[in-house]
Amino acid sequence: MDAATPPQSPLRSMKVRCCIVGGGPAGMMLGYLLGRAGIDVLVLEKHADFFRDFRGDTVHPSTLQVMDELGLIDGFLKLPHQRLQTMDGLIGGTRVRIADLSRLHTKYPFIAFMPQWDFLNFLREAGKRFASLKVLMNTEAVDLIRHGEIIAGVRAKTGDGIVDIEADLTIACDGRHSTVRERAGFSVEEIGAPMDVLWFRVGRTPGETENLFARVEPGKMMVTFDRGDYWQCAYVIAKGQYDAVKARGLQALLDDVVRMAPILKHGVADVKSFDDVKLLTVAINRLKRWTRPGLLCIGDAAHAMSPVGGVGVNLAVQDAVATANLLADKLTRGCPTEDELDAIRRRRAFPVKMTQAMQVVVQNNIISGALKGGDRPLKVPLIVRLITALPWLQSIPARFIAIGVRPEHVHSTAARQS
Repeated sequence: MDAATPPQSPLRSMKVRCCIVGGGPAGMMLGYLLGRAGIDVLVLEKHADFFRDFRGDTVHPSTLQVMDELGLIDGFLKLPHQRLQTMDGLIGGTRVRIADLSRLHTKYPFIAFMPQWDFLNFLREAGKRFASLKVLMNTEAVDLIRHGEIIAGVRAKTGDGIVDIEADLTIACDGRHSTVRERAGFSVEEIGAPMDVLWFRVGRTPGETENLFARVEPGKMMVTFDRGDYWQCAYVIAKGQYDAVKARGLQALLDDVVRMAPILKHGVADVKSFDDVKLLTVAINRLKRWTRPGLLCIGDAAHAMSPVGGVGVNLAVQDAVATANLLADKLTRGCPTEDELDAIRRRRAFPVKMTQAMQVVVQNNIISGALKGGDRPLKVPLIVRLITALPWLQSIPARFIAIGVRPEHVHSTAARQS
């Protein structure tokens, strides 16, 4: 028996026009947009809920603009969130300002920090008014259905057994470890990253305020986010060094954390063991080809992003908007041709490549040098010194982070709902 084939035969089958695999930001936004357009669409989410800690929680102005264009922004911004406009840091003890979003000419000049499960639940609830949209939780795609060379749907595992879901078009939104991508045999171009990240949360009292975003010292780097009642912390380590960090012991890690960020001294006791620390293995990669007949990959399934700039969620949303803009009308008539599907790659490849290139520049010129350590004082890179000294330059990294390269706007039509 082939290892890729589940042992059970399907208990039942169903058919839809479009099956989206993965209920993350790309999948839920695309599901909402296609449901809004009246397309018979099914979103599969392998977990029973959206609650997973240390996922991308940054909603950037480009995504806020999309929510505004969909008429969802007022309700969305009523959800609990924190707002960030300036990004300040300490590099070798020197205070720098990396970006100032208030200088942007955009309707929402801030980054909203919101648990990703709140964002996804909001989209699911908002989409319930579209009869053509269905979301199946606790449903994991485990293989593809093929009719010759054509991808004709997915075989999925549910709590009740195996189900075959036939679809005119299958769209993989199941992340950087995409099962659909692997089953389809796509080739991945690895670009690489010199670091991994340890995520953890530290208690915060109402009186604790600090607007420092990043701290960089020889051999060490940490980013902190004010999340209201706690600090979300990202401790950056050299690629593959997690076992070495664990060997030093938890207390050594926490001592480094407090020394770099004294404001965390009281709350750091919340980190009681390495079970409270989540390892994010950083990768930057992209597919050379995003399509097969009947199949399209978008979001992290097509291009994994570094956490630099926190742009991954927003790139995924942009992919979803572009996909709906280009395919919604065509899906009313059946499955788009592979050339029509490839229009998504042709539209989105340039923003993806430019964003990844800028992430590599930051990795190579700031992060790699910091993680090498050594006894020499850490120097602030010239470009960072210029940005700090000339405030008008702060709008350049702000625009790259907040708006991105060639942002997408909602052009797909909304079907009349009964």
